[in-house]
Amino acid sequence: MSPSAPARRALVVGATGIAGSAVRDRLLADGWPVSTLSRSAAVTVPGTRQIQADLRSATDLEHALRDEHPTHVFFTAWSREDNEADNIAVNAGMLRDLLAALAHTKVEHVALLTGLKHYLGPFEAYAAGEMADTPFQEEEPRLPVNNFYYAQEDELWAAASRQGFAWSVHRAHTVIGYAVGNAMNMGLTLAVQATICRELDRPFVFPGSEMQWNGLTDMTDADQLADHMVWASTTPGVENEAYNIVNGDVFRWRSMWPRIAAYFGVTPEGFSGAPRPLDLQMVAADVVWRSIADKYDLIEPDSARLASWWHTDGDLGRNIEVLTDMSKSREAGFPGYRRTDRAFTDLFDRLRREHLIPGATQQIEPAKRQA
Repeated sequence: MSPSAPARRALVVGATGIAGSAVRDRLLADGWPVSTLSRSAAVTVPGTRQIQADLRSATDLEHALRDEHPTHVFFTAWSREDNEADNIAVNAGMLRDLLAALAHTKVEHVALLTGLKHYLGPFEAYAAGEMADTPFQEEEPRLPVNNFYYAQEDELWAAASRQGFAWSVHRAHTVIGYAVGNAMNMGLTLAVQATICRELDRPFVFPGSEMQWNGLTDMTDADQLADHMVWASTTPGVENEAYNIVNGDVFRWRSMWPRIAAYFGVTPEGFSGAPRPLDLQMVAADVVWRSIADKYDLIEPDSARLASWWHTDGDLGRNIEVLTDMSKSREAGFPGYRRTDRAFTDLFDRLRREHLIPGATQQIEPAKRQA
């Protein structure tokens, strides 16, 4: 930070995930002192202070944070539970207990990451009832269903009233970014699928619905999300609002799928009659991936830490249009924009550099394998 900049200190919760790691890296690049909080010891990132605590334990959080004095909190963590009642209890509880553990210090702003299930409903009631028309706008009323995003917002607002901090809520669509061991990671999932298809000389089959294949949609690049969360946390006059955040472009999977296929040198195959879920396509992925990892000296042989078949099936299997309005952020002055096809290829390039998928020169052409 410049000498005239205010003394800011960030706490990033969920910094090993797609969104949290992008927020952490953005803050570090801007010169912020950054602390990260996670339950287990993670790889230490230069320039950060790592705090180890169980987000499910109020006592653990109180002990771990008693000497911490962040001015800005970025909450990007979540825990997937068996049902929405448990999602509410666990995820709203984690946010409530973390903010309570910071009541001893002057927090200026808390940024909370949620998503478009705010408009679609939770997994167990996903798109089951009447929803707002697309593109989704922030002013739409809540759906008449239990939703842990709603419970988190309520906890955020209650703590803000008690503790006197400003807040922002960031509703992202499917986030494209770099993370390993993440429960919702479409970019890495598609990279693993394409790599397996290339290795086995199989077509790259779209797993989703006819609606998703032909309809318009959008996504959120993790760097775009990080820019948005920092912008809302530091720009006077835009606080205490919920904002949608996507890349700013729209696309159809029928045009995006061949582009991804071309990157990996596989043959694309689109929707044909019915969805073909990855859970079924990739039933033997764990065995195949271990062979690929050994062959190309990759650093992660466990496909379950890379690919989340269920999540990508859920996103691409929807029979509704999912499209997001960014007008509120634009009118407030947020300038960010990303091309979604570029977000995918930038991620794939990084996965190759990090030896999580084979490099372009490592993979053998299918015709040569057959020779």
